[in-house]
Amino acid sequence: MVIKSVNLETVVGVSSKLPENSLPEYAFSGKSNVGKSSLINALMNRKSYARTSEKPGKTQTINYYNINDELYFVDLPGYGYAKVSEKVKEQWGQMIENYLHTSKQLRQVFLLVDIRHAPSKNDCMMYDWMVHYGFKPVVVATKMDKIKRSQLSKQVKLVRETLGMGKESPLIAFSAVSKQGRDEIYELIDNDKEELDELQ
Repeated sequence: MVIKSVNLETVVGVSSKLPENSLPEYAFSGKSNVGKSSLINALMNRKSYARTSEKPGKTQTINYYNINDELYFVDLPGYGYAKVSEKVKEQWGQMIENYLHTSKQLRQVFLLVDIRHAPSKNDCMMYDWMVHYGFKPVVVATKMDKIKRSQLSKQVKLVRETLGMGKESPLIAFSAVSKQGRDEIYELIDNDKEELDELQ
């Protein structure tokens, strides 16, 4: 995938309606502070287009990035941040659920987890929920640059086992520093787009 143009086209808040898009959508979900903005920036080849923040829980909207006028990267609100009220957490959860249930153009969901730790209870709930509703989430294990290479296979195994992933379920280890894993994500999206083009 060659990124020629990027445009933050639509921002959807709690009370806003989802847009009726005609281009395929690739959504990114994960807990607050998992490095979602850093991953999206790396995929878009931009340093800080998607806002990164020292304060987790900053993404409180669903952000649609138009890529090359061919597809959308959809940044979903981070979940599980402790310092917001239960009511706000519930609203974010409803936004994510509403999007996953009602988007007609959603092609793939990437679920981000921190490779340094076992996936949290929220991560496991999100993974199980996606599988239950017929999605085949691609797990992206972020912050790979923060562990030693010798720890990689052990941590990947820990992520797989904690989430209860099948052996064939895709898991990509990603580093925002070296961009390792980016090409694998591009390839998944490119392959999906090719399949879609053949169907049309």
